[in-house]
Amino acid sequence: MLRVKQVKIPIDKENTLTKRLEKILNRKIKKLNIVKKSLDARRELTYVYEVDVLVDNEKEILKKNIKNVSLTPNEKYVFPKLGTKKIEKKIVITGSGPAGLFCAYLLAENGFKPLIIERGEQVEERVKTVNLFFKENILNEESNIQFGEGGAGTFSDGKLNTLVKDKLYRGKKVFEILVENGAPKEILYENKPHIGTDILREVIINMRKKIISMGGSFLYNTKLTDLIIKDNKLVGIKVNNTKTIETEVLVLTIGHSARDTFKMLYKNNLLMTSKPFAVGLRIEHPQEMIDMAQYKKKVALPPADYKLTYQASTNRSIYSFCMCPGGYVINASSEKGKLVVNGMSNYKRDTPAANSALVVTITPNDYGQNPLDGISYQQHLEEKAYQLGKSLIPMQLLKDYKANTISTKLGSIKPITKGDWNFANLRELFPKTINDTIIEGIDYFSTKIKDFNKDDALLFGIESRTSSPVRIVRDENFEASIKGIYPGGEGAGYAGGITTATIDGVKIAEKIAEKYNFFL
Repeated sequence: MLRVKQVKIPIDKENTLTKRLEKILNRKIKKLNIVKKSLDARRELTYVYEVDVLVDNEKEILKKNIKNVSLTPNEKYVFPKLGTKKIEKKIVITGSGPAGLFCAYLLAENGFKPLIIERGEQVEERVKTVNLFFKENILNEESNIQFGEGGAGTFSDGKLNTLVKDKLYRGKKVFEILVENGAPKEILYENKPHIGTDILREVIINMRKKIISMGGSFLYNTKLTDLIIKDNKLVGIKVNNTKTIETEVLVLTIGHSARDTFKMLYKNNLLMTSKPFAVGLRIEHPQEMIDMAQYKKKVALPPADYKLTYQASTNRSIYSFCMCPGGYVINASSEKGKLVVNGMSNYKRDTPAANSALVVTITPNDYGQNPLDGISYQQHLEEKAYQLGKSLIPMQLLKDYKANTISTKLGSIKPITKGDWNFANLRELFPKTINDTIIEGIDYFSTKIKDFNKDDALLFGIESRTSSPVRIVRDENFEASIKGIYPGGEGAGYAGGITTATIDGVKIAEKIAEKYNFFL
């Protein structure tokens, strides 16, 4: 097949793609496969395609050296050859978020039969628990937005874009697995693919069933509570403080909110360091406003998103994070007496609201050098948010945030939330330098998106779990300071989203497979 790049088609003429390709190649198209599709909104709204096509006399076409036409490369993912060390005990994977789930899937697909332990519930039960929390503010600290099958990404926008270079096509393999298990086929080629929390739940259920069919197994409501170590090697784990599971390989994909587990690991002298992360607020605008700013006119296109960044005069950077077109602001708390927010969208992204976190980078200089100091800093902020909102999401109009006064009534923008809210003065959450950075950043962003700083834009607090405040140290073989432990994903400090977490899970599976063999 031939690959044709930079094929530009106006958005209202998508059905002319085949004709355009036939004109470029001067050949009849026998078969067509879209590799990439992106939207160029700089001038005329145009789709830009990268396409693989099957035509007659491919060698003859290549001899003509037509611009942006080449032979289709081999982009097949190849799992490594298995190692030579026989594995005696079952591989245990802690956490069934993106990293853990895909690590389990690749291992099971290649003959290993991993055991996945998850402190929260199966998706089906977890959804009921979370909906009860949204409705009645009754929190289950073990199964919630952060904990449970699928991880925190289960209740998110399901964005799959990443800046990671993928020379070995791990990301391609991940997307193929997602599609095989029910994700929309267009994620294979869209520039900004997303699944949405509603479809993602079904995909996770299908992946679980497939892993079980390949010999894997799951234990839910099962929390890692201790390590059993001999001569600096893992020989087993304790779960729920009572049961012992013998294992020589533990994949530690616990997520960025497993604070009690981090403390247990630190007590067991697992080497970890503190790392920078970001904190801030979530802002909501009308989706129609964002669409007009990005598309310049009303068009039948998916809800628009944005990505913004700014270096403020405070010497701190502020940037948009986890932007959710047509979404909800959600109460994403996982600890009693503490409150954190996040964003979520369904596949159709069909609410009238666009929301995004606006977060400010902080470092260990702000909160301390001990590996657990970042966690304490997050907890302190989340306690304040809980108190300000009187146990509900604290919310404030932008004009009142700037004026340092509590809001008393809404403007034209209505809050689209999962979980109730109360008016509060969010300026009380942060020190002056962070508040000044947020205000300056929002005003600057209005030069990029008209009315971004409109008076009645809504702010919600607190966004504090953008990434893990901890990095668990691992070597070139992905093993931690205690041998047999393989830390990975967002919680271990090696990913920053669903796709990077899944790819990290694939990498861990590869490292385990390169060392061990199950049939010797």
